[in-house]
Amino acid sequence: MSTFEEPQRKIGDLQSYSRKVYTIAKVISIGEAREVTSRSDGSVHRVCEALVADDTGSIYLTLWDEAIDEIKEEMVLQIDNAYVNVFRGSMRLNLGRYGSYTILDEAPFEEVELENNLSNKQVEYRSRPYDRRGRRSY
Repeated sequence: MSTFEEPQRKIGDLQSYSRKVYTIAKVISIGEAREVTSRSDGSVHRVCEALVADDTGSIYLTLWDEAIDEIKEEMVLQIDNAYVNVFRGSMRLNLGRYGSYTILDEAPFEEVELENNLSNKQVEYRSRPYDRRGRRSY
């Protein structure tokens, strides 16, 4: 962990493709886990989405494998170094390889804002017709 603190961001301020997201959010609900197979190595993983919120908005957080078992509804999470991507036209918050979370005892806000659900807003895909190796990607 670095010696300087990244600024905390509010969920309502996130944009599609935000990077280095540090925020605190309450887990509102957790969806059903499903199995997916990795295209790169054929390994099987579990994935699900959890709706998380703070006092400015809500967004779906993608959970993988062990995190599905560890995170429960009503928990408060400090999310560090996450990022936002667009999946099927809507924003999702992801921990990815470098992100992490810590379970907190209480939230620094009283109420959560569920009307401003960033994942419900349709977002344009960022065009990337070619991958890093110059191959066409779809």
